[in-house]
Amino acid sequence: MAGERADLSRVRNIGISAHIDSGKTTLSERILYYTGKIHKIEEVRGKSGVGAKMDSMDLEREKGITIQSAATYCEWGETVINLIDTPGHVDFTIEVERALRVLDGAVLVLCSVSGVQSQSITVDRQMKRYKVPRIAFVNKMDRAGANPFRVVQQLREKLGHNAHLITYPIGAEDKFKGVIDLTEMKAHYYDGDNGENVRIEEIPADILGEAKKYRDELIAEMGNFDDVVADKYLSGHDVTTEELRKAVRKAALSLKFTPVMVGSAFKNKGVQLLLDGIGYYLPNPTEVVNEGLDQNKNEEKYIIPCDPNKPFIGLAFKLEDGRYGQLTYVRIYQGTVSKGDVIYNRSSMDRKVKVPRLVRMHADEMHDIETASAGDIVAMFGVECASGDTFCMEGANVTMTSMFIPAPVISLAVAPKDKAGSANFSKALNRFTKEDPTFRVHRDEESAQTIISGMGELHLEIYIERIKREYACEVIAGKPQVAFRETITGKGDFDYTHKKQTGGAGQFARICGYVEPLPTDAVETYEFVDEIVGGSIPREFIPACDKGFKEQVKKGALIGFPVVGVRITINDGAYHDVDSSEMAFKICAMAAFREAYPRARPVVLEPIMKLQVQVPEEYQGAIMGQVNQRRGMILGSQALETYSVIDAEVPLTEMFGYSTDLRSATQGKGEFTMEFARYAPVPRNVQEEMMAAYAKKRADENK
Repeated sequence: MAGERADLSRVRNIGISAHIDSGKTTLSERILYYTGKIHKIEEVRGKSGVGAKMDSMDLEREKGITIQSAATYCEWGETVINLIDTPGHVDFTIEVERALRVLDGAVLVLCSVSGVQSQSITVDRQMKRYKVPRIAFVNKMDRAGANPFRVVQQLREKLGHNAHLITYPIGAEDKFKGVIDLTEMKAHYYDGDNGENVRIEEIPADILGEAKKYRDELIAEMGNFDDVVADKYLSGHDVTTEELRKAVRKAALSLKFTPVMVGSAFKNKGVQLLLDGIGYYLPNPTEVVNEGLDQNKNEEKYIIPCDPNKPFIGLAFKLEDGRYGQLTYVRIYQGTVSKGDVIYNRSSMDRKVKVPRLVRMHADEMHDIETASAGDIVAMFGVECASGDTFCMEGANVTMTSMFIPAPVISLAVAPKDKAGSANFSKALNRFTKEDPTFRVHRDEESAQTIISGMGELHLEIYIERIKREYACEVIAGKPQVAFRETITGKGDFDYTHKKQTGGAGQFARICGYVEPLPTDAVETYEFVDEIVGGSIPREFIPACDKGFKEQVKKGALIGFPVVGVRITINDGAYHDVDSSEMAFKICAMAAFREAYPRARPVVLEPIMKLQVQVPEEYQGAIMGQVNQRRGMILGSQALETYSVIDAEVPLTEMFGYSTDLRSATQGKGEFTMEFARYAPVPRNVQEEMMAAYAKKRADENK
């Protein structure tokens, strides 16, 4: 395997990301077909019931959505492509997050009718977070209302991209015939049952003028990135295909330019040109700067060279429990690893691990390999670790920065239906929390229930369904519980003395100070300020005060949810030589906070979601009414051909069961996406109801 290893300059590690239903999986399927990895195209919602290769889970095939990112590899001409197809649904955002963390380039797929949608904005933000160069592919050119020029405009206005077409459509909607490559000024047509025969001809005379205009615009823009192109453009000389492609590549890698290509994956047009584009314009592993923290040098930044001859460094970015045990997907950044090698888990006390088996993944198939090196994305078997762990060999002591993990916004109480299933139930929960960092499990001590938390209703629904199918364990789920928070809006003073005299040594502590809200842009949710002077509280008791406050903010007095956004300052106090202890100061701090909290005007915060609804125009009024009824605030609406897109902000509490309401109000034609926006105070009347319900619950428990 090492002997036939591809030259690194030919390797492309890319992901395909987009808003739900933009055609990512269909596009991946075509890529596999044209590169010879599969010999028959299956549609995502095909009649055969087989489903797309990249949607290998039964649930994915039934629902027609991607739930887990799937990895594969293929070859196109001289280019070796490691490809990850990621989910579009916001509930599975971690899958996109971790794929982009380890990829060098990406294809942002956009629908030619809907253009830039809410999830496209999220995916774009993730690409920017990991500095991933991308090509935008405007898909579904065969759909009624297809308009790639509007999509380019939206890329510029909504996402702030410097975007230009590098391919131009021949016709649109049902007259979409092929694609013009503006770098070489040739028309590409796709013949055969599956568009496998590419016919290259001269550009039709009726659109030659338009194509020239767009090529000129592209050349003018490339002049800002490449001196050769700038000189030729200014002196009126023609730019060669080679020079233009080189400039587009340079611009794309600088992250200051987005090349836009057009096509229709479903109608098999333009995909081969996109494959060429991946080779021409996206980076190889040596062109990307990867950073780690050198543990031998006080966590100094270490730029990891993509060098196969240095000691091995790899990042485990995804875990999967398959039929054969735990499968760990690893991106190799430096060095080489072979079957049987001993490696160290630097994120977990330098645990020693032997690599029993090394494979390349092709969706759910595995191809055994002996060796893999820098720039590869492979999977290891039987290696115990968590998502985001760094593996190294002797000679390298580096940890990679992990990925950004959003906080869960919704919880459910779950339990196995019968006692016999409880072993499988806990096995399933253990496995899923290891696989998915946004899926959390904890036990609520008060109610003795198991609580699962995640990114949305669908997220938790899928996991409950997987427990049922993969572990043959029926699950009872309670009502969804929203992750409320409490905070304060004013200042509250405290001066509390804790005195307890029993036989022997007593307890004594006095703490004075105040609580106040943190600034709205603060990153932390809790801050402790020590302003004690003159030793009124001895130094050794200060951490105990901090501990007591921390303990108390875990559960607010209004509705029992964590208190966030508080700064607690202590400025005076008293102690007793014999009776004061850490425990006395901790108890005193807890009581002091309880005393100050009601004075600081506490409020309940609820998660507000960003909602985008797409419905046929005739239902627009009814849907806006529905959103208003759910305490939503309409931010704006726009008309797209026969559709209306409504943007709003709505409290998550009000959104349960929304999909059913939307379907019945629009005869099943409405679609919506929702993602977390921010926390905001609940209206006064709602807060009072919540407080009354919480007080009643407490009273019932104390009976």
